[in-house]
Parts: sequence; structure tokens; C-alpha cells
Amino acid sequence: MSHILCIGSVHWDIIGRAPSSLGLGSDVPGRITRGPGGVALNIAMTLTRFGLHPTLLSAVGRDSEGDDLIAACLRMGLDCRHVYRSDDLPTDRYMAIEGTNGLIAAVADAHSLELAGEKVIAALADGRLGSAEAPFAGLIALDGNLTGALLSDIAGSPLFASADLRVAAASPAKAARLVPLLDHPKATLYVNLEEAGVIAKGRFTCAAEAAVALLDRGAARVLVTDGGCLAADGRRGQGVITDRPPPVPVARVTGAGDTFMAAHIVAEARGAARAKALTMALCAAADHVSGETLS
Repeated sequence: MSHILCIGSVHWDIIGRAPSSLGLGSDVPGRITRGPGGVALNIAMTLTRFGLHPTLLSAVGRDSEGDDLIAACLRMGLDCRHVYRSDDLPTDRYMAIEGTNGLIAAVADAHSLELAGEKVIAALADGRLGSAEAPFAGLIALDGNLTGALLSDIAGSPLFASADLRVAAASPAKAARLVPLLDHPKATLYVNLEEAGVIAKGRFTCAAEAAVALLDRGAARVLVTDGGCLAADGRRGQGVITDRPPPVPVARVTGAGDTFMAAHIVAEARGAARAKALTMALCAAADHVSGETLS
């Protein structure tokens, strides 16, 4: 836990939240907020709440939005020294609408991260954080907002051969990008039920069923969530265990899966047994959904 890298999306979240159930075409009062977000940054921010100081690897523009975002990350104690700052790419953004019935719609603009490509992980190759001869040997949280080509390269790269690799699917639309990492011997995949279906090319009725399917397709370890229903932790040779998150009122949805992943990483690193780590992660995600961790 002395050195954790969070690789992937770091952007501004623009979230519209309404205190009512929403449908297609709804036009209702609510709140619109802007805050730091992105899968990698959400994970990093949760890690800081547990007293850790993760390092970010991402792409952020040298525009005013990028300067504000980096300043916000530094105030939270995040290491931004290795973030690629582009002179010609704008800072990425994410926009979502949420109601009491969950996420209604979202658009993720991660084009700058995608165009930056290998520049995002350059510090792992040039000696700053590692090299092919001395690869980084700590924990890496990696998200599926990177391009499929780059994730495929990472799956076979010696730069990642010694790392404890924790991989998040950014969304169902991008989940297929994780397929090259399925048989990576040190990768743990964190997905929801829909994302599991995309990766395993099937439809599943519960998280445990999805976990079994992903293990059968070669995964070393998977954690599958399903909103307020049972979640599953599947590990090759050790079977599947399940637990249910505590019921809470829904105040927000965006970032819940990232909070789950970060809390699970911390719980295991601090020695929690497999079942206890799953419970702790589900409780942390429930606190996030209920708004208990809002600043």
C-alpha cells in the first residue's frame, strides 16, 4: 500500500440531480454540480479518505479547466507529477442526469485521454515509476476509459508484469475493452452485472452466475456488483462468495462502483479476509449512494 497508481480518466463531472423519479423528456427542478471525477480519480479520492496518497496517471489539458482540476487534486493530497498535460487537447468532461430512480443518462467525453494513448503511462517505462527491466511492483488501479488498443498492449506488457492489477470497467459501452485482460494472471476485474454480460457474452440473472462465467472464460478473479442486489467475489480455485449491500436511500449514483473498488482494495491491503473485504466495500458504496460521504 506504500505506492498505488490510479491510471485512467481524470476529468470534471457535471451532474444534474433531481429529487424525484425521472423519465424520458422529464423537465424538473434539481441541482447541477461540477466536481472532480473520472474512474481513476474517483478511486484515488476514495483512497485518500482512507489516509492514502495515490499517484495519478492520466491526461489533462493545459486549459483553465485543467489547471483548476489539477489544483483540486493537489488539495486532496493526490500526486499529479506524472499526469500528462497536453497543450492541444482539452480537459475531458462527463455529464450525467440522475433521479431517485437512478442514472437516467450519461455522456463521457474521454477523447483527450484516448488520444494521449501511451503518453499516459510513459512514467512506467522511462524509469520514473518503473521500466521494462524493473517494472512497477505495487498496486495499480486501471480503468477501461483507456483505448482498447492500449489495454491490449498493457495485458501483454512487461511494464505491468509485477503489479497487482485491479481493473475497472468504465461503463457497459466500454466493457469489451477489458477482454484482453481476462486471462492476465495478476488482474482482478471489477464490473457490474451488465458489464459482466458484455465481457462474457451472455445474459445473467445474478452476480454469482456472472462471476462463474467470467472465471470459466479465464479470469483469475472478478468482483461483480448488481446495484442493491447480491454482489459476488469469484476467485479461480476458491469458488464464489456473495454478500448484499445494506439498503439505503438513493442520493447519487455516479461513482458508486469506483468507491466499491477502492474500499475493497484498502480492506484487503489492511488484512481483511475475503468475505469481510466484500462486506466493507459494499458498505462504503452504500454510504456513497446515500450521500453520507458528500463533503
